[in-house]
Amino acid sequence: MNDKEFIDRYGPVALVTGASSGIGRSFAEALAARGLDLVVTARRSQRLDELAARLRAVHDVRVTVHQADLAQAAAPQAIVDATTSLDIGLVISNAGFGLKGAFDDGDPETMADMLNVNCHAPMMLARGFIPRLKARRKGGIVFTSSVEGLMGVPYSAVYAATKGFLNSLGEALWGELTPLGIDVLTLCPGATDTEAPGLQGIDAKTLANVMSPDEVAALALENLSNGPVYIASEHYKASFQRLLAMPRRDALMAMARSLRR
Repeated sequence: MNDKEFIDRYGPVALVTGASSGIGRSFAEALAARGLDLVVTARRSQRLDELAARLRAVHDVRVTVHQADLAQAAAPQAIVDATTSLDIGLVISNAGFGLKGAFDDGDPETMADMLNVNCHAPMMLARGFIPRLKARRKGGIVFTSSVEGLMGVPYSAVYAATKGFLNSLGEALWGELTPLGIDVLTLCPGATDTEAPGLQGIDAKTLANVMSPDEVAALALENLSNGPVYIASEHYKASFQRLLAMPRRDALMAMARSLRR
C-alpha cells in the first residue's frame, strides 16, 4: 500500500518501544518517512531526544518522547496513560533483550527483568491499547520476537522461553483481532546487526547471514497484514524449518552442540 493508505490504516500516530537503537530505531525512522507521527520510548532518553530531533527535522512529523524502563512492572500502563489523547493506530512492541550461557550461570535479577521486558510489557501494552484499536476498527500491533521463540534453545533458555511466550501471544491475538480489522504480526528476526549480540557476549563476525535492522523493519512493515508470524530471514527460516522437522531430542542436542561451540 502507498503511504496515504498506510497512514489511513495505521496512523496517524505509531508507538515504538525500544526505539533508541537497533530494529526499534529503524521502525521509527521508516514510519516517520511514511509520514506517521510517533511516540518513541526507551530507557535512554538522550538517544530518544536525538532521534526525535532528527525525525522532526527530516520528515516534519510530530515525535513524542516517553522515557520508560520496561523492566519496571508499572511502565507499560504509564505509557498507555500518557498517550490517551493520541490516536495511536499502530503499536510496535519492540523492546527486548537476551542472555546467553548456561541456565544456572544466569543472574536471577537479570532473568526477572527479561521476563518483564520481553513478556509482561508486550502483554500489558497490548491489553492497554487493544480497546482503543477496536474502537477505531482498524490498526495494527507488531511484536518483535525471535526465531529462538520457535523452540527451546539450549544456552539461551530464558530468552527463547520469553520469545516462545510472545509468539504464542501474538498468534492468539491475531486470531482474535484479524476479523475486527486489526492486523497482528509477530516478527521473528534472525541475526541482525544491532547492539544485542555484543551485549550477549557474541562476536557478530561469527554469525551467518546477518541482516541490517533497516531491512528487518522494512520487511515487517511490508508484511503487516501477513501474520500471524513473519520470519524476516530466509536463511534462518530454512534453518529452523530443518530443526523443527527433526525429532525434538535430536534438534535440541544439535542446537546445544552448536551453541557450546
